Amino acid sequence: MPEADPNRVVDCVKLKQSLPALAKPPFPNALGQEIFERVSKEAWDLWLKESVRIINTYRVDLSSREGMEFMFKQLRIWLGLDEGELAQTAWTPPAEGED
Repeated sequence: MPEADPNRVVDCVKLKQSLPALAKPPFPNALGQEIFERVSKEAWDLWLKESVRIINTYRVDLSSREGMEFMFKQLRIWLGLDEGELAQTAWTPPAEGED
């Protein structure tokens, strides 16, 4: 496997700007490769936070095929790669000035 280029930049499909890329694909499939090529590390880090909210709200079982398919679909919608409605979470952002 070739070494990751630490200076690699992508035109991020989510954040709509050129930003530092992920070091490697996050999944060993076509979606992982697409994310590697089109999503910045910054956007991926935002997704990881959002995915925890979705997993907790819907009690997603990531060990099941259905759970993984649900999360892959939510990820594609969140990134803007697919049409659809993003699952709502129980999380609400803190009011301004609160942590």
